[in-house]
Amino acid sequence: MKQAIPKLEAFVEFTGGLARFCVLALVVLVATNVILRYLFSIGPVSMQELEWHLISPIALFGLAYAMKHKADVRVDFVYERFGPLGKGWIDLFSAVLTFLVALVIVYLSVPYVMQSFDMMEGSPDPGGLPYRYLLKIFLPLGFGLLMIQGIANLLHAAVQIKEAKVA
Repeated sequence: MKQAIPKLEAFVEFTGGLARFCVLALVVLVATNVILRYLFSIGPVSMQELEWHLISPIALFGLAYAMKHKADVRVDFVYERFGPLGKGWIDLFSAVLTFLVALVIVYLSVPYVMQSFDMMEGSPDPGGLPYRYLLKIFLPLGFGLLMIQGIANLLHAAVQIKEAKVA
């Protein structure tokens, strides 16, 4: 069980790195858009839409990454009052709930994404990007990553409960 945790979290860490790269690319893109718009009165629709294409992996890959680093919102004022065993059970419950919610979102989003792929959906705007279906794939991927981190958190909690019972 302990051997699986680093492998799961390494994958989430890798995708978090992709999200960080997208943040850098987004900053450069927005700065370029601002310069083009205000200095040259040019505002290509495709560059504006590319911002959305970068925001999606940032947000959706960032969910699991934030959870891995415990940067998500928690109710720590209650959590801190428990000992290791109580914290383990809270973490276990949270991990199971996170996994189930992410599973439902993946399940519900796959037909939506497949429909977009089947249509080869693109931007309805003139000059927009023709690959909107690629943007939508991040929905099940991001929540799939959240499921992976949920499994890692579940394993962490199980180890914590086991160790707390032994102590």
